Amino acid sequence: VQLVESGGGLVQAGGSLRLSCAASGRTFRINVMGWYRQAPGKQRELVAVMSARGGNPNYGDSVKGRFTISRDDDKDTMYLQMNNLKCEDTAVYYCNARVGPLRLNYWGQGTQVTVSS
Repeated sequence: VQLVESGGGLVQAGGSLRLSCAASGRTFRINVMGWYRQAPGKQRELVAVMSARGGNPNYGDSVKGRFTISRDDDKDTMYLQMNNLKCEDTAVYYCNARVGPLRLNYWGQGTQVTVSS
């Protein structure tokens, strides 16, 4: 499975961005997909995850009510709609997939999101 993120950039506080993660390869083996982020000097943290089989997504506490994860199965693409962005949302955002019965982790290359005040 290969994952390619896009959609990052520079935005002012209060603005919006939409990230995309295009999956390729044996995508039928994906169990869970999600977004994580890592700010300088901090550990990577969960942003949002969702099962490939439906159900309610889970969000990190800091983004609840502002970010929305979704997917388009026809395009094998996952999205992260980010609204009301804050300076503390500045980070590299990574797409993640857990694949197969062992739920092996696959990561994209990351996309930078910078929120200015």
